[in-house]
Amino acid sequence: MPLKLYGVLRSRATRPVWTAMELGLDFEHVPVIQAYRLKDPAAPDAPLNTASPAFRAVNANGLIPAMDDDGFVLHESFAIGLYLARKHGGPLAPRDAKEEGLAVMWALWGMGLEADALAIVQKREPEAAAARLRAPFAVLDAALAEGGGHLLGGRFTVADINLAEVLRYAQPATALFEKRPHIQAWITACQARPAFQAMMRKREAEPA
Repeated sequence: MPLKLYGVLRSRATRPVWTAMELGLDFEHVPVIQAYRLKDPAAPDAPLNTASPAFRAVNANGLIPAMDDDGFVLHESFAIGLYLARKHGGPLAPRDAKEEGLAVMWALWGMGLEADALAIVQKREPEAAAARLRAPFAVLDAALAEGGGHLLGGRFTVADINLAEVLRYAQPATALFEKRPHIQAWITACQARPAFQAMMRKREAEPA
């Protein structure tokens, strides 16, 4: 199978795996676990992990996710998703240079929110993190209202996948979403998609 996606789904690997499933791609999911989750990642019986030489041969950074598409290796979750959408096309992909620019813009914008979103789900001063997210949530809510409920061209795209997966971490802060109805409706619609639900079932079947 030429396309391989590396990384357990209790990681940012959810983003490219969800994208690949939306695209209906035939791919091999290689469940590489984070080394920090293992007592001894170098033990002979340790599962494939981010410190394993076999995985370091794919991504010398020792980070998941990673992709091998018939010999073309790519790292970083947003980059992988954008690449897969660009290569395989269809409504999930940007239609032109402007939409491609917007898809990259929203991915980079989402990266700026990720630390606070993670702080919420990991219960590390979640109230302070939620307070910092109020202003960007107002920006996103207005953009979704203007864009017909999506980030690009009034339709569901890879840009929605990437950003929805960042904001999933913030969902325990329910008041953030309740005060921004366009965000609430958008993330609810994203997470109602069959590909998202199939990906999450696979994620929930993994060891915690």
